[in-house]
Amino acid sequence: MRSTAGSTEPTDAATRRPEPAGRVQRFTGAERLVHRATGWLMLVCLVTAACLYLGPVAQLVGRRYLMITVHKWSGILLPVPSLLGLLSPAFRADLRRLNRFAAYDRQWLRAARRRLTSPSARPAGKFNAGQKIYAGWIAGAVVVMMATGLLMWFTGWLPFISRTSAIFVHDCLAWGITFVLIAHMRKAYQDPEARLGMRTGHVRREWVMRHHSKWPGEEK
Repeated sequence: MRSTAGSTEPTDAATRRPEPAGRVQRFTGAERLVHRATGWLMLVCLVTAACLYLGPVAQLVGRRYLMITVHKWSGILLPVPSLLGLLSPAFRADLRRLNRFAAYDRQWLRAARRRLTSPSARPAGKFNAGQKIYAGWIAGAVVVMMATGLLMWFTGWLPFISRTSAIFVHDCLAWGITFVLIAHMRKAYQDPEARLGMRTGHVRREWVMRHHSKWPGEEK
């Protein structure tokens, strides 16, 4: 049989751990692990970048060669959690949700432009329109950051692209990622139930019906 509204995988009543009363599963253990691993790798990338490019921080930390090495490899490993997450049916189902824009997502964006904050004005599935845009933007940004980073590392790969150009794009996009991540964390801080769902995997059913009312009937 299928699981409750928040689940994405078939369940076996004899083996599945019962859900807490009044709560639904939002994320599986594999999905939470992907999120945490990606978050830590991104944090390492940003911290080591600060140690390389911000003069006062670079002087305080020193060990430039070590910072360069850690920065390179944390950047290369950044897509690995998501690639491993593809082994999880629940993770693949969420990727399909993030890649699909419905009519209510456009309504959510119109309400956001008008600064309407009531849940009725901003209907959403498992992920709202803002989260879908953020996920697509950050995925594209990571690809560009990896490409420009590799061009800075291996300058002979594409000789028609100068190292200076790669550095310019890499640095500008790094600042963009920093500001977007700060906004992402700010939004998460404003929603304790969403943070609880990422920590434990479960959220209150009332929260789902209030802020993600389209989720129960959403296609996987």
